[in-house]
Amino acid sequence: MPKSAGKKRNVVIQSSPYANAATKTKAANNIFKMNTDLGQHVLKNPAIATALVEKANLHQSDTVLEVGPGSGNLTVKILEKAKRVIAVELDVRMAAELTKRVQGTPSQKRLELMIGDVIKTDLPYFDVCISNTPYQISSPLVFKLLSLPRPPRTCILTFQREFASRLFALPGSPLYSRLSVNAQMWATITHIMKIGRNNFRPPPQVESSVVRLVPKNPRPGVSFEEWDGMLRVCFGRKNRTLRAGWLGVRSVMEMVEANWRGWCALNGIAVEEEEKEGVEDGIGAMENTVNMEDEDREEEWDGIMDVDEEDELPDFFKEEQEREKPQRGKSRKKKGKVAELVREKVRKVLEDDTKLADRRARNCDEGDFLRLLWAFNNEGIHFN
Repeated sequence: MPKSAGKKRNVVIQSSPYANAATKTKAANNIFKMNTDLGQHVLKNPAIATALVEKANLHQSDTVLEVGPGSGNLTVKILEKAKRVIAVELDVRMAAELTKRVQGTPSQKRLELMIGDVIKTDLPYFDVCISNTPYQISSPLVFKLLSLPRPPRTCILTFQREFASRLFALPGSPLYSRLSVNAQMWATITHIMKIGRNNFRPPPQVESSVVRLVPKNPRPGVSFEEWDGMLRVCFGRKNRTLRAGWLGVRSVMEMVEANWRGWCALNGIAVEEEEKEGVEDGIGAMENTVNMEDEDREEEWDGIMDVDEEDELPDFFKEEQEREKPQRGKSRKKKGKVAELVREKVRKVLEDDTKLADRRARNCDEGDFLRLLWAFNNEGIHFN
């Protein structure tokens, strides 16, 4: 007769001291928590790290700057190709991890680790910058690199995808902004590749893109402060016509008048202070008619989302607009000869000299803004 199926016996297996080694190692790694407030999202895909290094076209004699090296996944790839790496890290924990990673290896002597905020740090000379950039310092880092006395040969930078798209956006595109014009004025910018969020640990909330910045050599002979000052006004309301954005905003005209008075004082030009009673200001009317009509036209236009930074409009203008809200609607006030003269200068620049009065900032290119700045300067109007 066949044997009846016996009951399974409880078998006790002696656990090995190494049975839970993997679990313990994973738990130990979880103790080191990434500080996402500092933008710590470590690139974990070695194939992408290798691609970033290859896109930089490094020479064996190059010194490379890396911002936010983290645990060193990208750093070790750079050390394979470059002569020297300068790594700037804000988190001392990450700096310790990177130090341990290269300790006792031939690469140890070729790595210089600087602890601190890269934006506030005086950087030594370097040939190339390769960085998985903390998103919080994207804009300051771009302009710090471009403003160095000896800018790098090229920069391979990873950014949040929307920010990267704004860097190389063209006139008329949804993301075209003051950032686009400023960055493209001082560098040639190209998009290299996209990186999915799952290639980082921990995954960020947004997708990423890699761009190449090649600083222009020689640099444009334009003052950055003055160039950016003019662009702040133009892009303060980038969907308005330039006529409405300049002549229709009282705070802008007051700023231009103050700057022109300062220029006259520096050049020994006398300024008449006589005022006229009851002369129509023109600005109040512009605010209530021209600008309103302009805004009505903007509502009909669709497809462009306003993605400018919150600080696109200078604080001075914001304060002036708040202060003037109760005064809007008044079309008559004391108006001096200086205000009339400055207003006429601005009108002449926009309508006669550049023919840009009816254009919107979002549709103007670098050449248009250069012509605008040149015309303003010829009238004694400066923005620095």
